[in-house]
Amino acid sequence: MAGKSDRAAQPVHRGKTAGWLSKVFERNPAGLNWPRAVMVLDVAVVLLFVFWAIGHEQYLLSAIFGVLFTALADPGGGYGPRAFDTSLFALIGAGVTALAFGVGADAWGWLVLAAFLVTLAAGLAAVFGARRFVNALLLNVWFIIAVALGVGLHKSSHITSYTWAQVLAWTGGAALWILVTFLWWLIRGRTDSPKLFPELPGDTSRKKPSPPLIMFAVIRALVIAGTVALAYGLGLSHGSWISIAAIIAMKPSLEQATLVSAQRLVGALIGACAASLLLLVPVNETGLRLFAVERGLEVVALVLLMHGAGIRFWNYALYTAAIAAGALILVDLPQPSDYAAEGYRVLWTLCGVGIGLLVMLLAGLLAKRNAKTP
Repeated sequence: MAGKSDRAAQPVHRGKTAGWLSKVFERNPAGLNWPRAVMVLDVAVVLLFVFWAIGHEQYLLSAIFGVLFTALADPGGGYGPRAFDTSLFALIGAGVTALAFGVGADAWGWLVLAAFLVTLAAGLAAVFGARRFVNALLLNVWFIIAVALGVGLHKSSHITSYTWAQVLAWTGGAALWILVTFLWWLIRGRTDSPKLFPELPGDTSRKKPSPPLIMFAVIRALVIAGTVALAYGLGLSHGSWISIAAIIAMKPSLEQATLVSAQRLVGALIGACAASLLLLVPVNETGLRLFAVERGLEVVALVLLMHGAGIRFWNYALYTAAIAAGALILVDLPQPSDYAAEGYRVLWTLCGVGIGLLVMLLAGLLAKRNAKTP
């Protein structure tokens, strides 16, 4: 009898699992935007060839994210206010870049403090409206990635990186986007332009700094600071993947649905596994072949970021996977890779995703407690 009941229960569990996966990977055909993706790729390829030509590929990631995140923060509309908003975002991003690469060579305690303050400020930006909150989260993600890149470049014996040059690369990438939008504005006859990512919130109405909002901002800041302490305080091999996975996997607000949270977690894992496999390619290569493989992986990373721009609202899990894989390839490409390194990368990603899941559970409890409060 027990055997029959167990067999009867198996299809039910399989059905639930299949239903959950179908929801996580459910596609929205209207969310595909390949013209937008091609535009992002065109701008990124220009930057890629510029840095190839000058022989300073260590600054490519700053320029790429300067372009990509400035495009995401672009509010559209009249060119005057639009240029002001994107310039302000680029200026703040330059400060974040300087801080990230500046503390990359310092003791790990300064990294923890900087990560806590930046993440706390990003969480509290919700009081200035949804659009500014999203922009702050973009800069928060960039700070974590830039710290990882800065620490890796500092440890590298064959690559030299200067903080001022990284800031210049970020600013140049953002300025390139502002120039492109200016030229497009002239071509359109000086008419208002729509947002490149109209699906992102545009609300700028302010909110009161409620206790749940402040508490969740503090929780996120403590978690990111904790992952940075684990990664750099313990000197873990490729430990930066803990912080990157955690910041990607965590949902940015208490109000996000469970489905979106699951998509972020699944996407972070898929992206990390894909990046780990691709970073295995140059393991046994040397000389000219190693150079060619590394340049090829840079192109692959740009293509992944392009797909992220195109499928952002087609499927959130696959978008997260594409962005995570592209970012992780560019972050770890300057570092020597082997099979043990890939094991560490996947292990730390699992740890980061697990930490993100724990934070979401705590956030859920906080939301329920707040709902019971009159």
